[in-house]
Amino acid sequence: MSMQPGNNFPKLHNAMWPGLVGKGSPGTEPCLDLDTMLDLTVRAQVDGTRFDGVDLFLFEPHISITLQRDGLQRLADKLRAKGFVAGSVVAPVWPPTGGGSAIGSVEDRRRFLDQVRQACRIGQTLRELGVRPYGIVRIDTACSVADWAADPVASHTAIVSTFKEACDIAETFGERLAAEGEICWGGLHSWKKTVAMLEVVGRPQTLGFQADMAHTLLYLLGYNAPEDALLPRDWDWSDPGRLDAALQTLTEALRPWTLDFHVAQNDATVKGSGTHDKTGHHCLPNDPQGKLQIAHHAGFWLRGTDGQPTRAFRHICWDGCMFPNEVMLQPDTWNDILRAMIAVRDAHGWREEPAMPAEARHVKAPEVRAATHPPRKPARKVPKRSSPKRRPSVKSHPAKPRTKRAVARKAVKRRERSR
Repeated sequence: MSMQPGNNFPKLHNAMWPGLVGKGSPGTEPCLDLDTMLDLTVRAQVDGTRFDGVDLFLFEPHISITLQRDGLQRLADKLRAKGFVAGSVVAPVWPPTGGGSAIGSVEDRRRFLDQVRQACRIGQTLRELGVRPYGIVRIDTACSVADWAADPVASHTAIVSTFKEACDIAETFGERLAAEGEICWGGLHSWKKTVAMLEVVGRPQTLGFQADMAHTLLYLLGYNAPEDALLPRDWDWSDPGRLDAALQTLTEALRPWTLDFHVAQNDATVKGSGTHDKTGHHCLPNDPQGKLQIAHHAGFWLRGTDGQPTRAFRHICWDGCMFPNEVMLQPDTWNDILRAMIAVRDAHGWREEPAMPAEARHVKAPEVRAATHPPRKPARKVPKRSSPKRRPSVKSHPAKPRTKRAVARKAVKRRERSR
């Protein structure tokens, strides 16, 4: 019995920012540098399948947002040496990383947009260097829920205006933006408010949504927006059908906007660390307290209402922030994560055959004929006999002119015959 080859899309990526998020500030663990994160990722394998690439955080100590082409060439070479490509990149739009609030002052918004511009420049350059075949530039509002709630109407208007300008910037670089839905970002803390913002911006080809399975699970509970909850805050998780129904409502609203997707697990709690506000608590994929059946629930995002894969994005990425370094440095951590990613692709992905190079399509295959017996020796050529030379006909020579003596002899003979 022949076995059909498995799905090879979407491609499987690992996020590099878990080495930075919630780390490096006083009282927290040290950061894990980019080389360490790449090495952990490249060593992971499950039955011969490995990660295809990585998503990047454009902030030091990983990658400077001001890195120029020479430095980006070195980065591209490093990724190729690992067998990786780059996918989505995170623009560091927050005030502590050089950005500013999307609802702040004119200067705040200018800094926000400058970081978007730099991130789009890097994304475009990596594409030109041939190491980034797909992916988006990830943004958020860089403001807290409390700041947003001080004046929801004005905050909504400011976000729309800032994001429209960000779209203009992205389009000049041929990039797309995705706003991460996460309960800690004002204006993106609720699924209904996120959809309303995206609709008013009205640039679906340039601005979409980044869905993280852990963060969007808390949308269902209305953690920072109880008025938009789809499940009771004190729900006991005893009815899987009710969870599926709530996810169906959520994804039908957000799936058409989704340009980027994070596979993740959540235990329905929140966690903060260092400078990062409380947000959805990422768990390991096999955490016994995890509320998600990862492969099953990913399908609500990856399949449309017709039940077919949407193919809206060509890669998916694991996101698991704020794990202790001791956990992150264990090889089994990444093998388990990769196994969960493979299960998602097997359940909801698709297969594409490599395209044949154009030059190969025009080469005619040589004709091969099977020989049934040894070839005969060619017959020896016998030189043809040359035809004998023909003597030229007398008629072929012009008549010689007659002399007077010859004429007289002929006349004498004629008279003699007449006698």
